[in-house]
Amino acid sequence: MDKPLLGLRTVIYAAPDLTSTKEWYAKALGIEPYFDQPFYVGFNVGGYELGLDPAAQIADGSTITYWGVANIEDGLQHFLTLGATTHTGIQDVGDGIKTATTRDPFGNVVGLIENPHFSM
Repeated sequence: MDKPLLGLRTVIYAAPDLTSTKEWYAKALGIEPYFDQPFYVGFNVGGYELGLDPAAQIADGSTITYWGVANIEDGLQHFLTLGATTHTGIQDVGDGIKTATTRDPFGNVVGLIENPHFSM
């Protein structure tokens, strides 16, 4: 085994109301899920999976996953327009990288990152 980790594959958010959560994320992502079952819904987001699990619990202090956006202001505004709330505002973390976090209407923290060092 050359590399113990192959890279990010799946991020799972709690979805106590799976139908509402699925509908919200379909709007937020601009795509329909590729996997849609009563026990789990999966979206393919740029080759990575955003999963919705009705059995998952939201835990404060858990790891925050950042999803790439071309423009942090536009990305944040898109989520806020759909009913997310600001968790942390836009922060310039240096070297041209900007981050922000939101809470989706279901309580999950969703990170956004504009990073010019990674191609889209």
